[in-house]
Amino acid sequence: MSSTTSTTSTSTTGALEEIERAIAAIGAAASSAVVSVGRNGRGTGFVVAPDRVLTSAHNLRDQTVSITFADSRTEQGSVHAVDGDGDLVVIDVPTAEVAPLSFAESLPTLGAAVVAIGRGGHRTRTTLGFVSGLDRAFHGPRGRVVQGSLEHTAPLARGSSGGPVFDVAGAVVGINTHRIGDGFYLARPADASLQARIAELVAGHSVQRRTLGIAVAPPDVAAQLRQAVGLVQRDGVLVRAIDESGPAGRAGVLAGDLIVRLGSTDIPGIDDLQNALAALTDDTVELALVRGADEVVVTVTFTDPS
Repeated sequence: MSSTTSTTSTSTTGALEEIERAIAAIGAAASSAVVSVGRNGRGTGFVVAPDRVLTSAHNLRDQTVSITFADSRTEQGSVHAVDGDGDLVVIDVPTAEVAPLSFAESLPTLGAAVVAIGRGGHRTRTTLGFVSGLDRAFHGPRGRVVQGSLEHTAPLARGSSGGPVFDVAGAVVGINTHRIGDGFYLARPADASLQARIAELVAGHSVQRRTLGIAVAPPDVAAQLRQAVGLVQRDGVLVRAIDESGPAGRAGVLAGDLIVRLGSTDIPGIDDLQNALAALTDDTVELALVRGADEVVVTVTFTDPS
């Protein structure tokens, strides 16, 4: 064996041993704070503060849920605060002496090594992967698009959603949320804004986003229905049903209206409508509609007059 080959082999062995030590250290330090969610371990969560566990909102079936810790202790927890559209919930549950996990000060870059821990089915799995993509998007449990997700390759079994993703220093850089197949997983990146959101949930403040109080149909359905009755094709979101007491109902929006603009933002699709609503800062906004062949503008107020 040449000296070059020997040096390369030694270097590779050293690198692998360093990775092994990092995975073992993270598992030893963090696994006690990672819990399984639900009687059968349908999801994963982790301790973020004393008596507070964070997990994905879609792991819940009710306002109460069984939480099983790494030492097999099981406690009944209840919803403390929720961000349904963001797919996050904090559970109020006795965490005893379990130390909360810490978040990283910076996010990993493309290609960075990450370690994930899942407790699906009450079995702890600690796996290594790499950041394979940035700024991915997925639809939350209520259909709203969640932007900016981190894609990684750490293999995870069913029931891993809600579990932590770590950098090699052992700090949380993401929250596993959505398996996309072919060995890839999406995680909410634990940037400053998400950490602030989690702090609000820990403090008991649920996130309430503006809604119009309507049920809508996607653009292709709207196009088919307008064509069927001889109306000119327009991009927009069709109102299929409406809560008369909601913001849109109070403003005079009707079932069959086509929403084409919210404020100054054109609305060609459902995701555009949701993003425009999320970006609003005022309590009132003009909503441009197409009603049959006529264009109508109404003013929507989000504060309940009652």
